[in-house]
Amino acid sequence: MSGALEDKRTATRLRILAEIAERQPAVSQGEIAEAVGVTSQAVSEYIRGLVEDELVEKEGRSRYRVTKEGVDWLFREVRALQRFADHVTDDVLESVNEDAAIATDDVSSGETVTLSLRDGLLHAEPGEDGPAVGVATTDAEAGGDVSVTGFEGVIEMEPGAVSVLQIHPARLGGSSETDLDAFAERCAEADIVVASGVEAVVACRKEDVEVATWFAPGEVAADAAARGLDAVVVASTDTSGRVTDALRDAGVVFEVTEP
Repeated sequence: MSGALEDKRTATRLRILAEIAERQPAVSQGEIAEAVGVTSQAVSEYIRGLVEDELVEKEGRSRYRVTKEGVDWLFREVRALQRFADHVTDDVLESVNEDAAIATDDVSSGETVTLSLRDGLLHAEPGEDGPAVGVATTDAEAGGDVSVTGFEGVIEMEPGAVSVLQIHPARLGGSSETDLDAFAERCAEADIVVASGVEAVVACRKEDVEVATWFAPGEVAADAAARGLDAVVVASTDTSGRVTDALRDAGVVFEVTEP
């Protein structure tokens, strides 16, 4: 959670630091005060604190620059805010719309159903016994797809973990230089395995590891983790950078295993 959502002071620091970054090096405290909606004296006090925390450096009278630490802090806070906004957009506001689920038993239109995530897919069970419920808007047989609306509550789910297993590129031996037994054991622990690069696909095929896809593997792993699945991305060292970039962009925590 972003600190800017937890207390007003952090939110004001964020806005003032962003204003400094936009206006640097010549910074008018009066203009910042007007933009943020606080007094010039308050801006002065906030800037003094930002300088003390080494998020901003003073170059002279009314001349300031955001430090590398300040930029990193801004990125962390803004990304946390973006994740919160995505949660509100995808998980909260979507509740006013309809979504599809797999019926675990026969369901009739108008019936209240309990919602849960299984294998990353939304399931609807007749009844209202769970923490998250909705109302079916279509009839469906067990195993069929049913449309659900009127979502209430929160679906219990722990985010999944993502592991990036690196293997050597072909020019350095590729899958032949990989401990395939250990590799297969790690893959067997995951709910979903995706591959990045030919070497990764070959390694998986050698050990009969089922690969969900080798297209946009970072994005797929991030989406799987967001739906509560543990994912393994098998990637050559030449392609792992693109994978980790996609995971960072999605705000997903991951680990990388060296070859």
